[in-house]
Amino acid sequence: MPPPPPTLLIVDDELRSQEALRRTLDEEFEVRCASSGEQALAMLEREAVHVILCDQRMPGLSGVETLKQVRLRFPDVVRIILSGYTETEDIIAGINEAGIYQYLLKPWQPEALLLAVRGAVELQRLQAENQRLAVELRAAAPVVRQRLQGKREALKAAFDTDRLVRAPGSPMDALCRLVERIAPYDIPVLITGESGTGKELLARAMHYRSARAERAFVVENCGALPDALLEAELFGHKRGAFTGAYEDRIGLFQQADGGTIFLDEIGETSPAFQVKLLRVLQEGEIRPVGSPRTVSVDVRVVSATNRDLEEEVRTGRFRRDLYYRLSTMTLHVPPLRERPADIEPIARQILGQAARAIGKPAAGFTPEALECMRAYRWPGNVRELQNEIHRMLALADDDRLGAQGLSARVVQAASPDDEAELKWLASLDGSLKARLEALEARVLKEAMVRHRWNKTRVAEELGLSRVGLRAKLTRYGFEAAPAGAAAADPGADPAKDDDDA
Repeated sequence: MPPPPPTLLIVDDELRSQEALRRTLDEEFEVRCASSGEQALAMLEREAVHVILCDQRMPGLSGVETLKQVRLRFPDVVRIILSGYTETEDIIAGINEAGIYQYLLKPWQPEALLLAVRGAVELQRLQAENQRLAVELRAAAPVVRQRLQGKREALKAAFDTDRLVRAPGSPMDALCRLVERIAPYDIPVLITGESGTGKELLARAMHYRSARAERAFVVENCGALPDALLEAELFGHKRGAFTGAYEDRIGLFQQADGGTIFLDEIGETSPAFQVKLLRVLQEGEIRPVGSPRTVSVDVRVVSATNRDLEEEVRTGRFRRDLYYRLSTMTLHVPPLRERPADIEPIARQILGQAARAIGKPAAGFTPEALECMRAYRWPGNVRELQNEIHRMLALADDDRLGAQGLSARVVQAASPDDEAELKWLASLDGSLKARLEALEARVLKEAMVRHRWNKTRVAEELGLSRVGLRAKLTRYGFEAAPAGAAAADPGADPAKDDDDA
């Protein structure tokens, strides 16, 4: 059953005017009529009304005087006034006191009248909804506070340095101890390191170990926005400050007031923007775009870059004074290739998270897959490792992820002699045949690793018969698979492989 239509009270001493208004509005609203302000107030005592539409010129109480009484006695009713041009000054003088939602001039247009009343009804609905929510929030406040506190404690635990995944004896141990020591002190910190090494994780760990842990941790990638948008995003803007600024907006520095702001890719900012950022760090205040006034903020700044900022300073691309303001303490995160022991625990954590996210079981990695991942140099660091594991999980036929799901560039790094082999090949003075055979051996080994030493699949990929593949494996000394490789291959056909051997 549909809800009843909103109730509208028309107040006008002229019956013809009442009837014209009623005919225009009674298709959408439940219309009531009164011929004076006094009669309207008496009706409001007896009946709930959403909107009152009142004429200004009436005997007894005028429209403005009537609506003043309505505001005092029935504040939930939205108020609209109708008037001719002659009473404009009287109405304008009383608009604020009467809390009038809209002022319509006579002669009114049906479309404009309908639009005004619809807007008033929506306003009344929103006011009632806000009141309901306010009551619910007051009742739920203790529970909400408890849940927020629980969430904060969970965040502190999740980003504690002890929870940063690494192997025993990892180079990250010393870095995490340094983070723990400097976290309580309200000093700017610059974190350097290649993209994807986990600089933001360290910044979050620092925030949740500091006295600012109860306040916001805000992140902005400074390399992702042009100067004008970055300034508006960080400092906020006033309505009309630029095209598209339809309302005031609080910037990230204000959102982080009392907390921490993490400025990633700080080395990508222009010299012009660096001047504005320097003022924030020196004065502790920002100026929203389009505002004549500054706003004080209390924010700890943690920044990060994958550039060599000292070199940027020497070449004039980064301001020296800003660099010193940002780098009271500098932390360097080593790339993944310098801590290969961390690859396996990080990969297992990523796999567990990805498996839960997509609902696909995964028990771990085959020895060959781990060998390939440890041998690869990971120019994209943890972010690239994450991409590879997501790819492996999507392609996996069983719950153990094998090397066949890795990208070719990762598989090709499985042999520790690959780089030396390429250098040898480039400097070889032998015949073309000898060089081609060396290349053939490389391709053959890569295919065997990728297919987990399943000879049938390798032969099919390379367009060889099994007898031909067996001969090449014997020729290049690849007859036997590494320990654990064959057992890790659920798709291998033991009978066929035994025939080939």
